Amino acid sequence: MMSQRSKRELLAEIQPRYLKAKKAEKQKILDEFTAATVYHRKYAVRLLKHGYPPHRSKPKGRRAIYRGEVVQVLKQIWEIYGRICSKRLHPYLPEGIKVLERCGELTLAAETKELLLSISCSTIDRCLAPARFNHPSGLSTTKPGSLLKKNIPVRTFADWSEDKPGFLEVDLVAHCGDTAAGAFLDTLTCTDLCTGWTEPIALRRRSQETVCSAIGAMRPDLPFDLLGIDSDNGSEFINDLLYRYCLKEKITFTRSRPYKKNDQAHVEQKNWSVVRHTVGYDRLDSDEQFAILQNIYQDLRLYVNFFQPVLKLVSKQHIGSKVICKYDTARTPYQRVLERDNVSLARKANLLNQYLRLNPVELRRRIDEHVAQLWSTVCHE
Repeated sequence: MMSQRSKRELLAEIQPRYLKAKKAEKQKILDEFTAATVYHRKYAVRLLKHGYPPHRSKPKGRRAIYRGEVVQVLKQIWEIYGRICSKRLHPYLPEGIKVLERCGELTLAAETKELLLSISCSTIDRCLAPARFNHPSGLSTTKPGSLLKKNIPVRTFADWSEDKPGFLEVDLVAHCGDTAAGAFLDTLTCTDLCTGWTEPIALRRRSQETVCSAIGAMRPDLPFDLLGIDSDNGSEFINDLLYRYCLKEKITFTRSRPYKKNDQAHVEQKNWSVVRHTVGYDRLDSDEQFAILQNIYQDLRLYVNFFQPVLKLVSKQHIGSKVICKYDTARTPYQRVLERDNVSLARKANLLNQYLRLNPVELRRRIDEHVAQLWSTVCHE
């Protein structure tokens, strides 16, 4: 079979002869040409009369703006701030870049910085698409506690509309691996509904004593007063010890409906984005792993609350079979706390001083080092 180049050379050779020839001779030339090129006769006639059409280059389209150094810096910032989605990263980019420059972790050319500050959410998604990945899921270890259920009111996801910080959803994350048999470590996750402030706390064992003690120890770390807690129906929460503690401290205590995870949508989301995303699904059950987990959470709570912007649902509208959700502009829990008028100026000043001393890159580095240390203990067991 002839190559395209040979066909063009053959056409250039016989086309002048074809155009000057009589009808009978044209038939012979056409027969020879179609036999050599295996072209359809109609197409061959068009070529012999008019030649090959001029080569049309592919439309160039719009010139790519975000490439090279801009994409590399964007990916670096995305990694530093925990690989968050574009809807959370985009509004936080100006503050995030400012923090990294203040800490000496990032030096940008004026043109690169200008492009990063003008980038859109869709462009962020396109630039970071090759680096995204999926994660597995874990086991549920909640066991119902029947004690005092009548005394602890049920709250659904639509009941709490408090527009002030201090009302927390609490839940346990089991580090049991593939089986819930035997003893293993747990994480108590506490999330404020108003600001998204989250406190992860490592527990050596799952019991009403450890949960109650952890909630009491967590309170001084909160930038606001603890006004209420909402738990699932597990016996580690629904018990006389925690119930009496909340009565004594004048803390509102409610529970979700059994088997309705949407009643605790805020803390369930943090169970994944904060705890599982960081330490994974391996089984953790030793004292060494407990100490490492405590070190991880010591830095993780600062990293999440000061440098992880969160979205809050503003409205939800049902149109036929579709649900249209609208969210506010993503801001960090720290920024949301500063916006609240019911948080004292002294606490806001303490938060600001703490924020100015923090380096997100150093926090992320220490977290990754401790996580690698934790996983090495899992691999050797």
